[in-house]
Order: sequence, then structure tokens, then C-alpha cells
Amino acid sequence: MFAVLKTGGKQYKVQSGDVLRVEKLAAEAGETVQFNEILMLDGQVGAPIVDGAAVQATVIDQIKGDKVIHFVKRRRKHGSQRTKGHRQQLTLLRVTEILASGGAETGVKAAIGAGSVAGAPAAEPKAAKAKAPKAAEAAAGDDLKKLPGVGPAMEKKLHEAGVTRFAQIAAWTDEQVTAMDTRLGLKGKIVNDGWVALAKDLAGKA
Repeated sequence: MFAVLKTGGKQYKVQSGDVLRVEKLAAEAGETVQFNEILMLDGQVGAPIVDGAAVQATVIDQIKGDKVIHFVKRRRKHGSQRTKGHRQQLTLLRVTEILASGGAETGVKAAIGAGSVAGAPAAEPKAAKAKAPKAAEAAAGDDLKKLPGVGPAMEKKLHEAGVTRFAQIAAWTDEQVTAMDTRLGLKGKIVNDGWVALAKDLAGKA
């Protein structure tokens, strides 16, 4: 079985046992994380994600990519030149399990980016969104607009971050809450409005 997952704005085709490098996740070496944004599972294509599917992986280490040298030279009256180096922060992990269903009920820590701008998923093209049936969007997860301060725009951002179920929010650790708060620019709203506690209650009623 193979799956195509999305994280950090990139797509990865994986099988159980694969080792891959993704943009830095908020996780420590030895932790198990779960990717919930699964675009394809074997021959099943999501709309936009496969409902209930998930990929679990164990974090091996936090590493840095190869150094990239950027040289800029401006030919002006006095001239200027500048050399800059950059090493992308990455997470090395091993795929341990591919779930065809029940991903929202596992309680495994969601794979969330470390909060960098580069780690934010790219926006979905408008044309693709227009083609997706509204019924499929509704079936993709819970109505996150029941949380305080979450409207259609914020719900869309949560979906892009791979958060579609109350059970996922209910399982957030303090570290994940901080990372998601920074990523979405919520300025403490998750803690102040008690999202985690309310999500636990809503997940139980779902």
C-alpha cells in the first residue's frame, strides 16, 4: 500500500518503511507523529483528502539540508556584492504505518510544522476548489466553526494545516498548541478560548 501525503507545501509518495526528509516538524527524536492530509491512498484519490486516512511515522532526528549559496552583485556607480548561505531545517523520519481509515481516532500526535513561513502549506488553486463538491468537503471532517472565533476563513486555514476533526484538536499537547497558534497568527486564542477542552466535549458528541 502506498499513500501520497502533503506537508510543508510539498507532496510525498510513501510506503511503510520509507525514510524521508520533510520541512521541520514540531517533534522530538523518537516521537511518533501522524500526517492527516492524505491526497491519495493506492488508487483512491481524495476530494481533496482521503477521509479517515493517515500516515504514521517515527521521528529519527532533526537535521539541516545542504548549504545553498546565494550571490548577488549589483553593477552601479559604486557597485555592491553580497554572499549569503542558507541551510534548510528538516525532519528525518521513517514511515511506520499507513491507515486506510480511523486516522482521527488514533490519538497520535499530529505532524505540525515548526512555525516557519516556509513550512506553511501553499494555498489551493481556486479552480481546484471550485471543482470540489460541497458534499465531499462536508464529509471531510467535523464542523470546526463550532469553536469560538472560527469562521469559514479560519476553518479553511485549519484544513490546510491538516486539522479536520475535533479529536485532533483534543489531542494537542502544549507544544502543538503553541506551534499552531504561531502558524495561524491567533495570538493566544487557542488557550484563551479553551479550544482543546471544548474540542474534547464536541468530539464525544460527534
